Amino acid sequence: MHTRWQGKCEACGGWNTLAQEAAAAPVTGAKASLRGKGRVFALEGLAGESRETPRMVSGLEELDRVTGGGFVAGSVILIGGDPGIGKSTLLTQTCAALAGRGNRVVYISGEEAVAQVRLRAERLGLSRAPVELAAETNVEDIIATLSAGAPPGLVVIDSIQTMWSSAIEAAPGTVTQVRGSAQALIRFAKTSGATVILVGHVTKDGQIAGPRVVEHMVDAVVSFEGDSGHHFRILRAVKNRFGPTDEIGVFEMTGLGLAEVANPSALFLAGRDVSAPGAAVFAGMEGTRPLLVEIQALVAPSSLGTPRRAVVGWDPARLSMVLAVLEARGGLKLGSHDVYLNVAGGLRVNEPAADLAAAAALVSSLAGAPLSPETVYFGEIGLSGAVRPVAQAPARLKEAGKLGFSRAVVPANLKDATDGAPLALSSMSHIADLVATIAAQRPQVARERRAPALER
Repeated sequence: MHTRWQGKCEACGGWNTLAQEAAAAPVTGAKASLRGKGRVFALEGLAGESRETPRMVSGLEELDRVTGGGFVAGSVILIGGDPGIGKSTLLTQTCAALAGRGNRVVYISGEEAVAQVRLRAERLGLSRAPVELAAETNVEDIIATLSAGAPPGLVVIDSIQTMWSSAIEAAPGTVTQVRGSAQALIRFAKTSGATVILVGHVTKDGQIAGPRVVEHMVDAVVSFEGDSGHHFRILRAVKNRFGPTDEIGVFEMTGLGLAEVANPSALFLAGRDVSAPGAAVFAGMEGTRPLLVEIQALVAPSSLGTPRRAVVGWDPARLSMVLAVLEARGGLKLGSHDVYLNVAGGLRVNEPAADLAAAAALVSSLAGAPLSPETVYFGEIGLSGAVRPVAQAPARLKEAGKLGFSRAVVPANLKDATDGAPLALSSMSHIADLVATIAAQRPQVARERRAPALER
């Protein structure tokens, strides 16, 4: 583009090669108003006939629970997790289960060869499942292949970071390629009715790598959590347009793949030491599922100028708040003690209802007084020290009663759980009541040794 006449082109070096182009005259008047005029479409009201979305049940109850009852036709699910956590194993088992029900299932691997996928299926005992495999990364070729035959019921793309489109001039894995490839696959899912599962890499802090717009584009975002030191795996729904969020599915990693855990509460509480101080059982909720888990605490005198605060499975800011309330409202002296808090089993607890159980574990460890092994705790602690009520108390108490617990420490103004509760309830209105109750149970030796820290 040149603004004046030049005899020689600076780009190619040729003479008299520049051609003059006249700018188009701006459109004014009636033609301009017609060009910007859109199509009028009909508007509908909120009231009307609504049909339940048809779903394709996978056969894995824990996976169907997280997705809201099965896969919705035309939906796109993004699943993320740490390397080696078991994403490919879970998807291989899902593909085999759906293919065994007569659905056409296609597994596209962008990171492994077909022989590697077959080796995994053989190790899981699923090599005879009629799953179609391919190792391909070009999105246009993948969509053309999937559109050639009968429409598939499920398509797995492992992973979206390895996909690339020839229409985009960027390297695979870049923001532009990931966004463009995901958009093309989402368009294919909506037009064909196939369910597409996209596997995503995660960053160091556990977030799905790539542009966040992909999480907004898909219908569901699922996180596969776990620790290499534990054999439990948690499948957690972060976003779901067709079902509840914060729902979890629990799996156990075995030699033959992932096994579903029908009663995760019993599994998380197995092997606990009921005689050791600093352990409290929390009756929590994960989505619509009640879940009991043990919260462990260790409070020890510190030799450092700044005591340590270490947390695993809980919010560190929440621990700092509970410690401050225990010191300011409960009369404890924790400023010269190291504090360690752990949620047993590798589970991560996010709800504020765990405040009371964490506080009970902390006071128990400081006082050296073991808590009753037949007692569960739940309740939110306010900055004033008041124990506040939480939602879904009947479901929490019912789950605790099923597992043999006989007593529950709950907020004092919990109205919906007092009638017909399967457990004996001990109401706590203030954090000072909890401190006094646990301190009265400590042994005489521990009472003399830890008296300065428990002064009120």
